[in-house]
Amino acid sequence: MGHLKIHKSLFVYLALCTAVVVLGCLSYYILPERFFFDAIIITEDFYNEKGFFRSYPVTMLFYDRTGLGKLPFSTVALIQLPIVLLVLYKLGIPRRFAHFTLRNVLAYICIILLAFFIAMPSKEFITFLVIACIPLILKSRKYNLRTTVFILFALIVLFGIWYRPYYILIPIISGVIYLTSLINFKRKVLAGIFSGLLILVFLSLSYGVVQGEYLSQSTREELNEQRAGEEATNSAITSPVATESWYGEAVGIFYGFASVNLPINGLKHILKPQILAFVIWQLLLTFYLLFLYRNCLKNKSVYSYEIWAFYLVFAYFIVQGVFEPDLGSAVKHKIGILPLIYFALYYDSFRKSVSI
Repeated sequence: MGHLKIHKSLFVYLALCTAVVVLGCLSYYILPERFFFDAIIITEDFYNEKGFFRSYPVTMLFYDRTGLGKLPFSTVALIQLPIVLLVLYKLGIPRRFAHFTLRNVLAYICIILLAFFIAMPSKEFITFLVIACIPLILKSRKYNLRTTVFILFALIVLFGIWYRPYYILIPIISGVIYLTSLINFKRKVLAGIFSGLLILVFLSLSYGVVQGEYLSQSTREELNEQRAGEEATNSAITSPVATESWYGEAVGIFYGFASVNLPINGLKHILKPQILAFVIWQLLLTFYLLFLYRNCLKNKSVYSYEIWAFYLVFAYFIVQGVFEPDLGSAVKHKIGILPLIYFALYYDSFRKSVSI
């Protein structure tokens, strides 16, 4: 009788999946109550907001019509987590996934975080499934590059119009990062990030001229003022300069980007291990993705499709600098685009992935 052989990398992935599902089912009993505020709003729909546009109404409608909103959160975890884990499996398990490397450890942590943010009714579950289409399209190479980029931009813009309005900014910023990469800068990676931040400042100032309030002023700063004193604001991101002027908004956007993606200022929370853990993970993730992006740029003729994962990931990171009110929200929303981050982490590995 033959023995079933399983690749070591696949075994590690399946072990991670098991841990994620178990943790997810237990999360309701071990996580602080604030982790479930959104889930309760979604399932209870206190003000009858269900609808077909914008994140909360659509999510409320989804969980109502599917019946998931009527199930215990542990049961929701048992349904949702295997789905998102299957999506990552479909993207591919790199052959060296079992090796103890920084790349793999970062991926392991990202996957484990699913247990804390997709284990209940969540907007991130819907975002995850939609965003997963992007790396699947890039990986397939079914269309020529120009058509592929057009499809991705159209998908993101439509998703922004329908569900997450600020996603509309991602194609614009990723396009600017791409154009910057064509210019012969000595440090193309930093030039791309800087140009993306500059275009976001321009867009915010333009928005302010039309609407009377700049983007971060009308979103992050306003929300943090309303939540002042709440427990969730321990890691609040508040600009050191008032964002009511054009230069204050510019500073606020750069500060927000740094706080979310290079949160060195978060080290002040040394007595709060959960915040400190995020800070270390986020610093390592950002720097490692920048390192991979630099390598990908050097071989962009070979990875002409894969490099768009980096343009889009960093465009999203830049947009987070305007809208994220605190570090916890930043982590949660990054889990929503995990398929894209996962694809970027292993951009050079999926042609040699393993399967059952």
